[in-house]
Amino acid sequence: MTGHTTTVKANGVTLGVESFGDDDAPLVLLVGGTTMLSWPDALCERLAAGGRRVVRYDLRDSGASTTLDPEAPAYTLRDLAADAAALADALGGRPAHLAGIGVGGMVAQVAALDHPNAFSALTLAGTRAVAPGPPDDDLPDHDQATMSRLFGHPMPDWSDRDAVADFAAAGAEILGDDPVAARAVAARIWDRTPGTAPAVQMANQLGMVFSRLDCAPRWRERLPEIKLPTLVVHGRRDRFFPVGNAEAIAREIPGARLLVLEEAATAIPDTAAGTVTEAMLRLG
Repeated sequence: MTGHTTTVKANGVTLGVESFGDDDAPLVLLVGGTTMLSWPDALCERLAAGGRRVVRYDLRDSGASTTLDPEAPAYTLRDLAADAAALADALGGRPAHLAGIGVGGMVAQVAALDHPNAFSALTLAGTRAVAPGPPDDDLPDHDQATMSRLFGHPMPDWSDRDAVADFAAAGAEILGDDPVAARAVAARIWDRTPGTAPAVQMANQLGMVFSRLDCAPRWRERLPEIKLPTLVVHGRRDRFFPVGNAEAIAREIPGARLLVLEEAATAIPDTAAGTVTEAMLRLG
């Protein structure tokens, strides 16, 4: 199954989207972190086979979405949350099952809090309940040995497709993800990036734009307000956002279910796509 790519105007910006499944089926909206390719093809295809219309999309300053200046974004985390709600409305007007991965999971949490009527269910994968930067004292921070290795790795020439793919593969190996899969995804992201300007390529590959976003006010204390059926998915081996972050989210959102993928790190591997699909479909 292949997806259909297009762009959609929502909340005053253009968002690049890819759709799988029947246009009349219930919508599952996947927030990338930052590009749509953060969500694996295998998961999208399985969700569509389960009777859902699956739409994954690029956040601003990535992929086919509006790109201005990733080094000085003129929008906030709450603007990205409003994009998700507006996109769900533009795609059919019915409440959507919203899912966010990584920093996209932060967007999804804020969207569910600020625009609850736009969504019917919530899936949060590989994320945490506080903004980029130091976490709360009760939450585990990035594994420092892993971060030292990751950020000690020299940045590539962002205009060199092969060098960028090699860099992604090396980073995946450090994080405990599949380097072969990471290399392939990085090459696809490079091909979709509008130009080879270093800041734009880095924003697409690393999502560094999030370190420059205004993420105030805090939202963690509001998590008990979420009334949507919620699934929290996390890799046991995640050294970037250790699993304690997911455990905290699942405790603080009423009735949330925690699904820990024992063999996964930061990415959802294709081998876990069936398990995650089944859990998401159970939410509605």
